[in-house]
Amino acid sequence: MRVAILTTDNRQHYKDYANPAPHFGTAPEALLKGFATMPELEVHVLSCAQQPMRSPEKLAENIWFHSLHVPHLGWMRTAYQGCIRATRKKLKEIRPEMVHGQGTERDCGISAIFSGFPNVLTIHGNMRLIAQVNKAKPFSFSWLAARLEAFTIPRAAGVVCITRYTQEAMSGLARRTWVVPNAVDPSFFEIKPELKSEDPPTVLFVGNICHRKNQNPFIRALDGWASDRKLKLVFLGQARKDEPYGAEFFDLIKTRPWCSYEGFAGRLKLKEYLRRGKLLVLPTLEDNCPMVVLEAMAASVPVLAARVGGLPDLIEEGVTGFFCNPTDNTSMQAALEHTLRNAQAARQVASLANECARERFHPEVIARRHLEIYREVLEGRGVRR
Repeated sequence: MRVAILTTDNRQHYKDYANPAPHFGTAPEALLKGFATMPELEVHVLSCAQQPMRSPEKLAENIWFHSLHVPHLGWMRTAYQGCIRATRKKLKEIRPEMVHGQGTERDCGISAIFSGFPNVLTIHGNMRLIAQVNKAKPFSFSWLAARLEAFTIPRAAGVVCITRYTQEAMSGLARRTWVVPNAVDPSFFEIKPELKSEDPPTVLFVGNICHRKNQNPFIRALDGWASDRKLKLVFLGQARKDEPYGAEFFDLIKTRPWCSYEGFAGRLKLKEYLRRGKLLVLPTLEDNCPMVVLEAMAASVPVLAARVGGLPDLIEEGVTGFFCNPTDNTSMQAALEHTLRNAQAARQVASLANECARERFHPEVIARRHLEIYREVLEGRGVRR
């Protein structure tokens, strides 16, 4: 089967045009690693960019890469008309049996539905729900992305939902849906956590510093408790001091010696932190399928997360992880205290989480499930569910 994957090349996202190596989101990259193990597939990855870039012809033996130059005018301000046309032209050359758009927030989803070929979409971030949580202002990126999503979804043959939370959000909008979680890069399963006791233990909070991720209330929830105990709370993610939430965050950690901000963590850096970390916390206000949770599970690091969004799909309370209420300071503090105090039980939970991740999130498992979906669409056997 010949498949086209439309995804964002992060060289464009970060304007890293001199880099000769394309790189995508962690979930699409893991899925491609699964596809690379399936010689019956011929995969073509298409990404639009505002500047021409030197790129490899192939990413794997059965995976080709096509970087499409689209001038700035052809992007969001024209509803991605330039991307749609460039993608459609290239797809006419490739003649895929299936087109798979990764995400609805930029050009990939809308280019898939106007491709002229059978197509499905994957929803990574629920843009309509994120816009609500962020109280997006009219004509902001989040506001526009939410409307783009609402336009795109009904026009696809089906939507791959990475959690039941997303599937419920698609109710009445998508023609049909399938629940398939994200794949995890197999290298995370190879991480061997440090077994020696660390004093103070390192607790990781991974996510861009923003209202939705809920860092500032979490810090305040630990006041009066963390200062009396040995704890190192490490924040990893992008932060902007020129925005109110980011400025408040830096003011908070400046006066709390048990907090530290150590910047954005790429995959290699994150792996090292997971190897040393004793716990991952994510008391987010809204999330679908945060990759860091899957990666921590694969790395056998205990997870304490908010019982919101798609997170209950990923972990089971007391079996493969722990939950807290992200809007209740007492709940966040008590859950963290309980997990750190019961280190042996947390390690057992992390071991079960690793087994679960291998069964549910390994790239080969997820790639095979995608192939089943493609065949289902092409055979016309799918029913609305």
